[in-house]
Amino acid sequence: MELILDVLNYILVAILIGVSTAWAFLIKSMINSVRLTPYLDKFEKKEHVNPKVSVILPARNEEEFIGKCLDSLIDQDYKNYEIIVIDDSSEDGTGKIISEYAKKNSKIISVVAQIKPDGWMGKNWACMQGYKKATGELLLFTDADTKHSQNVISLAVSHLLSFNLDALSAIPKMKTLDFWTRITLPMISTFLHTRFSAIRVNDPSKKTAYFFGSFFIIKQKTYESVGTHEGVKHEIIEDGALGKKVKESGHKMKIVRGDHLIEAVWARDKSTLWNALKRLMIPLYLQSQKIAIGSFFAVLFLLFMPFPILAYSALWALETTSFSMLFIVSFFASMMIYIGAIIEVKKLLQLRLIDALFAPLGGLVVVLGFLSGLVNAKSSTVFWRGRKYSMKDHVQNSINV
Repeated sequence: MELILDVLNYILVAILIGVSTAWAFLIKSMINSVRLTPYLDKFEKKEHVNPKVSVILPARNEEEFIGKCLDSLIDQDYKNYEIIVIDDSSEDGTGKIISEYAKKNSKIISVVAQIKPDGWMGKNWACMQGYKKATGELLLFTDADTKHSQNVISLAVSHLLSFNLDALSAIPKMKTLDFWTRITLPMISTFLHTRFSAIRVNDPSKKTAYFFGSFFIIKQKTYESVGTHEGVKHEIIEDGALGKKVKESGHKMKIVRGDHLIEAVWARDKSTLWNALKRLMIPLYLQSQKIAIGSFFAVLFLLFMPFPILAYSALWALETTSFSMLFIVSFFASMMIYIGAIIEVKKLLQLRLIDALFAPLGGLVVVLGFLSGLVNAKSSTVFWRGRKYSMKDHVQNSINV
């Protein structure tokens, strides 16, 4: 029995050395993300025209947020723009709020989305309905739970044209409304600033590409050339899929930091948080079951397992060499997770330091959410924003691992 425990312990030691090494790389990547990701408002401005911008704003059951979003868009200092707001079959007061705003402000064009056809995701269909009404040379897609600084359209247009880009997306400040989102976001955001960092997206030699659905501006001709939202109509993570198509098509795209200018709600409560985590895993599973399962176990050990292993090894840390080694390595791996969480909370997400102290619980929520996503992916059924979608026969291409 003792021999078996020693073998198990040494296997865990080897795994946790790998975990610690991975975290060293992740922390280095986070620091680089802080240092090297460009800002939306820090660039050398070049003279340019002011083309018309069509802001496309889909909204489904957004009565709590839509008013604040529209207030921030109406108040923009850019002169040449329109706001196309699409009521996507809302079951609350969203449609009424949109109509009232449209009556008071001529910039707002109210659109009631037609019944969603089979094979379309709801938001993708609503965006397409808005695009059909757009008259601008530039299309700015945003979400109803997003708030914008007064100069954000001017900055986005100027940044896009000064760098001769085809598309530009900005990282917003992720607003958290509840305890579970605050402790989970630092853990999931780790990958946003490492494997899916803006630095990789901005490097033409890397395949990594996506947009933030809360804010991306794209030339109309570029949007049309990649097939519009119709080309990603069955994608769960449509902003990831659309950004991927833009980069694969050879267009010039860029992601910048806009967290001091744009604020977006990542998850509104524990229910939407849970569905958001599931939604991240499902596309991976539908691409490749082996990659999805492998990714799940990687996340399990990266975000959570060092903590229970630390507790397990602490019980007999002074009994055998294998337990002593396991205790030391698991303690080091656990501290690396905490360091990563603190960097995310203080330097990138602007949350409270105490939120990082719940890293073990946040990591467990992410792991369980991903596991639930794997289980749901097998049934090929997804629930999102009050709708049920069948993923049968639809390969998801929004995320590459």
